[in-house]
Amino acid sequence: MSEANQRMSEFGQLARALRSAPDEDARLGLAVGAAVSLVARCDHAGITINEKGGLLTRVSTDDFVRRANELQHELGEGPCLSVRKDQDTMIVVDLATEERWPEWAPRVHHEFGATSMMSLLVFADDHSYGALSLYAVGGHRFDVDDVAVAQALAGHLAISMSAEREIDQLGMAIISRLVIGRAEGILMERLDVNADQAFDYLRRISSQTNQKLVAVASDIARTRALPTID
Repeated sequence: MSEANQRMSEFGQLARALRSAPDEDARLGLAVGAAVSLVARCDHAGITINEKGGLLTRVSTDDFVRRANELQHELGEGPCLSVRKDQDTMIVVDLATEERWPEWAPRVHHEFGATSMMSLLVFADDHSYGALSLYAVGGHRFDVDDVAVAQALAGHLAISMSAEREIDQLGMAIISRLVIGRAEGILMERLDVNADQAFDYLRRISSQTNQKLVAVASDIARTRALPTID
């Protein structure tokens, strides 16, 4: 089997494993493990969450990524802090000579022995974003082939996470609709109103009490008690 076909086979196996993973943590664990096995010069990998300027290494192959990323947070500079702001992929070919992060790069090189690093955006929302963090040590430096494989891996993970989150959101939407429907049924029976009038009642309660509509509906469905409105 040629190297290209072997690589395609490995990515196919990874895609199937990501789809069948039981939860997001398992999915992230598969991704960081694949990074070390698929990206030739990758020695350490992790998923880094940037939320409100703070870095959290959620899943990693070992403690190396957490310590190296904590240093970024401590110094207030580094590729994981810049990846979303500047571009989707931040590549540090040689940490010993890197000038974009003049404090972090030499320290992570001298203190941890890291020689090259990549940070690739995996997901982003209104409040946070996650990046795949890859480190090379022992004089290894990421090349164009490593970048291409890492980007493909990040793309696989991004698609998998997006699909799962959409399913989760759909499930929550269905549950919310069921709760609202139950509350509407109670209101229609107790107040002798139609569905539109029952929904309008819920909206007015939501507005007056400053609660989400589904929370108001949940209380009514649970207690069968009707709050008063002006």
